[in-house]
Amino acid sequence: MDYRHELTFGSFITPTNANPQRVVDLAVAAEQAGLDLVTFQDHPYQPAFLDTWTLLSYAAARTSRVTLAPNVANLPLRPPAVLARSAASLDLLTDGRFELGLGAGAFWEAIEAFGGRRLTPAQAVDALREAIAVIRAVWGTGPRRVDGTYYSLRGAKIGPTAAHPIGIWLGAYKPRMLELTGAVADGWLPSIGRMKLADLRDANARIDDAAIYAGRHPSDVRRIANISGDVGPDNMDQWVDQLTQLALDLGFSTFICVGDDPTAYQLVAEQIAPRVREQVARERV
Repeated sequence: MDYRHELTFGSFITPTNANPQRVVDLAVAAEQAGLDLVTFQDHPYQPAFLDTWTLLSYAAARTSRVTLAPNVANLPLRPPAVLARSAASLDLLTDGRFELGLGAGAFWEAIEAFGGRRLTPAQAVDALREAIAVIRAVWGTGPRRVDGTYYSLRGAKIGPTAAHPIGIWLGAYKPRMLELTGAVADGWLPSIGRMKLADLRDANARIDDAAIYAGRHPSDVRRIANISGDVGPDNMDQWVDQLTQLALDLGFSTFICVGDDPTAYQLVAEQIAPRVREQVARERV
């Protein structure tokens, strides 16, 4: 299934605090190489990492073109109403260069140790659904009142309005999370290495069915892939083939390469991305 979205390419940079300036320099290098997107993981309880929201803001000020996103924001430690305002503010400050990757939570012992609430997997999915409703309410794109078990919004002032319609991309793997993605999200953001080809096909079908059941079109959900692996002159053909297959057979249209190597960013932007775009465009015609 090809959902025929425009192809984009990005980086997944480790937000280590051992050399903070290098992390920001990598974001700048990704933009200069010609990538479209820069993302950072979000683990607020991890003492070896910079705070992701602070880093996103700093990286946004050092760049001018590239889109920025958390990959993915840790909902249990980020209250959704505040998260919504933070996202809209950063989108305004960057003239529409922000997207919201969002996760239900993981590493619950660390979350609980840091003051968050431990939830079961089922509770976490329910909480995420309520959080998305709260976020959209604060953005002014959903009902103004949310009466939830985990998150509520009653009489809150709405705004600010983002510079563009911010996408909510969910990191989802299990059935209920995939169904939630199809029902309410703008993007699906898995790490490809965690899933087999058959699992990816099944997940896509589950998202599509949930979207149709919710009165949406399957193409309303952009497919975004985190992809790990070395990138070098000797394996570019392999990368081109893999990404082309993901685009044409599984509908992925955004490819985020995991790693902290600026040389790899250049190879992806200058050598791999043009060939993938060319092959996909040829097949689409």
